[in-house]
Amino acid sequence: MTTAQTIPTSASTLTGMKVVDPTGATVGRVTEFAVDVERDATRVAGLILKTGSGKAGKKLLPIENLVLPKASDTILHSKSNSTNALNGEDFMLLDRDLLDQQIIDVDGRKVVRVNDVNLAWEPGAGDSVAGLVIQEVEVGTRGASRRLLKGLPYIAVEGLSNRFKARVIPWEFVDLIGQSRLAKLHPSDIAELLEELAPDEREAVFSSLPEETAAEALEEFEPKMQKEIMQRLDSERAADIIEEMDPGAAADLLGSLPDEESEAILEEMEPEERQDVEDLLEFSPDTAAGMMTTDYVRVSPEAKVSEAVEALRSFEGDADTVAEIYLVTADDALKGIITLPSLLLAAHGDSLSKLVHGHAVSCGLHDDEQHVAQLFDKYNLRSLPVLDAHGKIAGVIHAEQVIAQLVEK
Repeated sequence: MTTAQTIPTSASTLTGMKVVDPTGATVGRVTEFAVDVERDATRVAGLILKTGSGKAGKKLLPIENLVLPKASDTILHSKSNSTNALNGEDFMLLDRDLLDQQIIDVDGRKVVRVNDVNLAWEPGAGDSVAGLVIQEVEVGTRGASRRLLKGLPYIAVEGLSNRFKARVIPWEFVDLIGQSRLAKLHPSDIAELLEELAPDEREAVFSSLPEETAAEALEEFEPKMQKEIMQRLDSERAADIIEEMDPGAAADLLGSLPDEESEAILEEMEPEERQDVEDLLEFSPDTAAGMMTTDYVRVSPEAKVSEAVEALRSFEGDADTVAEIYLVTADDALKGIITLPSLLLAAHGDSLSKLVHGHAVSCGLHDDEQHVAQLFDKYNLRSLPVLDAHGKIAGVIHAEQVIAQLVEK
């Protein structure tokens, strides 16, 4: 959206436009738009002009060197013929890096293709230009028609292209530079968006995500896509992400990779996280042990409610999966399960053992996934402890894992 103080234009309108100096001599023609992302990602820092042949024939004209144009102007006027040498690595270039590219609309949670970029001239003092603002990207037919008709008079192009409904995304909702806004989406939304991208684009976006966000999103991908993404990462980066994943999910993923690649990632992991995953890798994924995680909240049967609350606060696993707390002795014997509502309603000084009600349903390490699903259904479970041959707790299966297995089947 433009205001009364700005003059609307677009990348397609300006591309190819001649720039002349005060004497009327041609300085060059507009071929690109340079954005200094580090300084200001919302404005075009300068126009790249074609002044000759080859790389040396491209120069940067700072926006401030221009005379303020009218919307219908077909020639741009420069205050001088002074231009700077161009180093394309210092800038994001709108045509090269944005037009025809797939981008992520973080507000609409979808991947779209950019057809044009709407810009606006900001007036300065007198007839000077204060800036060229990036306002929104065109992702519909209107933007595409502008580019097809570029070179024709501005009024004619606007008259024809405006017959089509505008489909635009405000620049602040385009997550192209950094992925801070993308990282705030739900992991399943991030996974769905990235699945729509081409492999190279997906890798670039995924690599820019914080490790914890990348791990959460990775768990939402289909197994085939998980494998493809991991094989595109170097071992150190892959290990950092794997360490942030649920151990059970991490083991499933590493188990799908070739042994050589899996070992390379394991070698880069911290000893404690590596041991948890290696223990789980010993089991088949279609058994209870293969479905379980070793991340769960455990406290002593002699503990009080206040100690359980502290254990919850210090839990380093996925807090969203916690529905129950397990009373476990020093030698790993399971003595009871307490639901979070029971804990919430109890006094801080109450003994946890008094909050245990009924029999704790459990399964064995080698029980198959069908038996596990039947237990969840029969007892309406939120989670299920997995016991070894000696009756000691080895891990926990969460309902989310059972649902994921059933959906996959």
